[in-house]
Amino acid sequence: MPSRTEVVLEAIKHAILTGELKPGQALVESDLAEQLGVSKTPVREALKTLAASGLVNMSPYKGAAVRAVDRTHARSVYDMRLLLEPAAAARSTAAGRVQEDAKAALDLADEAEDTAERSLANRAFHRAMYAGCGNPLLVRSLDELRDQTALLSTAAWSTRPSWDLEAAEHRTILQAAEAGDVELVRDLMRSHIAAFVARNFPEGEV
Repeated sequence: MPSRTEVVLEAIKHAILTGELKPGQALVESDLAEQLGVSKTPVREALKTLAASGLVNMSPYKGAAVRAVDRTHARSVYDMRLLLEPAAAARSTAAGRVQEDAKAALDLADEAEDTAERSLANRAFHRAMYAGCGNPLLVRSLDELRDQTALLSTAAWSTRPSWDLEAAEHRTILQAAEAGDVELVRDLMRSHIAAFVARNFPEGEV
């Protein structure tokens, strides 16, 4: 990806993850290009990439917009994570491949100054917990959910700022990984993800 497009991509993603660009908000190429001081071409390419990752919706009639957050989609994303991530974290723990990167992510979370930085730290922690599972297809599947998870968590934090609770849960998960307790890591990760869904996207909520 050309460097200018990368800069534009990160700027738009940061605006989405901080809530500066709201779910459902239209993304007008000319306006974004003017704000970022670039031509429309890198904006167009960045929006295509963000659409592929699930942060942006592209319509031939309405153009681009930040993906709207709805309970049905949220539960689908987290259902996938519940099926895959606890097992991947357990495998990474069994292989002894989580500690250093996960510790670094927790340090990033402690130093975070805004929602986007917290989101990045959260992503880094979870990836550190599953990336060493030894199954590239499993890692790729979870990687593909990361941007959508970030959008959903940012929207949830805007109404229920629970990152301190989640950071404490992360530390408990890491302690279990450091102790090499594979079953406990699996159970804690499952409980961690399920609790977030129950708080923010409960069954029956309109």
